[in-house]
Amino acid sequence: MPGFEVFGDAERKQVNDVIETGVLMRYGFDGMRNGHWKAKEFEIAFAKRMETKHCQLVSSGTAALTVALAAAGVGAGDEVIMPTFTFVASFESIIALGAVPVLVDVDDTLTLDPAAVEAAIGPKTKCVMPVHMCGSMADLKALKSICDKHNLLLLEDACQAIGGTFEGKPLGSYGDLGCFSFDYVKTITCGEGGGVITNNDAYKINADQYQDHGHDHIGNDRGAETHPTLGYNFRISELNAAVGIAQLGKIDDILALQKKNYTIMREALSKVDGVTFRRVPEGGVENYSFLNFFLPTESLTKKAHAALGSEGVDACFYWYSNNWHYINGWEHLRDLKSMGALPAEIRNQIQDLNSADFSKSDAWMSRTISSLVKIGWTEDQMTARAAKMVAVISEILKEKESLA
Repeated sequence: MPGFEVFGDAERKQVNDVIETGVLMRYGFDGMRNGHWKAKEFEIAFAKRMETKHCQLVSSGTAALTVALAAAGVGAGDEVIMPTFTFVASFESIIALGAVPVLVDVDDTLTLDPAAVEAAIGPKTKCVMPVHMCGSMADLKALKSICDKHNLLLLEDACQAIGGTFEGKPLGSYGDLGCFSFDYVKTITCGEGGGVITNNDAYKINADQYQDHGHDHIGNDRGAETHPTLGYNFRISELNAAVGIAQLGKIDDILALQKKNYTIMREALSKVDGVTFRRVPEGGVENYSFLNFFLPTESLTKKAHAALGSEGVDACFYWYSNNWHYINGWEHLRDLKSMGALPAEIRNQIQDLNSADFSKSDAWMSRTISSLVKIGWTEDQMTARAAKMVAVISEILKEKESLA
């Protein structure tokens, strides 16, 4: 991770196909295309790779979440349960539809705690949105059981976990809908882009219409198409889809490199007393895009993270104080800072996030360090990186021993 590390001739060839036709839009201009329909081609290939019936490409991962929620009928006043550790796109997509985000704790999977989800369900709950952060998944079996029990949608945000599996099924395909991001720093990239997958025929039709102003896409005259529903513009371009086709062809090699580099770091750090690792639910296989580990205390974790940076170990993240990925940095959500008036449903229903108790999440996130797994690192570079991480963290953990 990320896919831009392996840009090359395949991407150039696909993009040149589009440039030579001059048709950068995914719809219309049939006679000029010379047979090239890159978005359609990517959708078919991605659905097959994800073992689902349908894929709808869109302009971003945020758009994918918004379109998926809308396609399943989530709207004003509906409540969507989401985790405290995610990217801001999770609540942005919910709020964009007038729906209400309900934030709950994560556990040692760094994803939704099923017990917290069950406790948060109320009469207006419509959807549970697990976010498979940093390459690994939520406890999907438990969450699906909860959703089945309460007749709720299960929407998987697999934007950071493409290629991972649960009980043999690709992440994103386990729930009612799954969402992906193909932005510039994802495992495979379109530069900008996203995708929604589903086995539900009605959701596919709804997603197809919603992402293109409500067009029904029936017939071969775009101007004559009807609009059975309101929609917006979340279309992907042919250029972005073209890059995605080439990247999808490389995904297995990318995943293999991620696993190889992840394993070198994991095996080295597993020998350090005091380092423990994120729990992967039984039946789950990570995509190995991040190595996520815990240290014994918040203080030691902060010191270790700072020391790793000082020693030149880049691409390590301390999410607990990160502005974009944890509730602590979301003052704009906590205080509902908006350029215009928010819907009354949001203002009246949203929990008081300034006083909410997320101490269970804090207990895990304050002790978490995540190392990105780059695919461009050589084996020698990986070995050297792992050795430096071991040395730095071991030195920090000596402080705990000296205080004991």
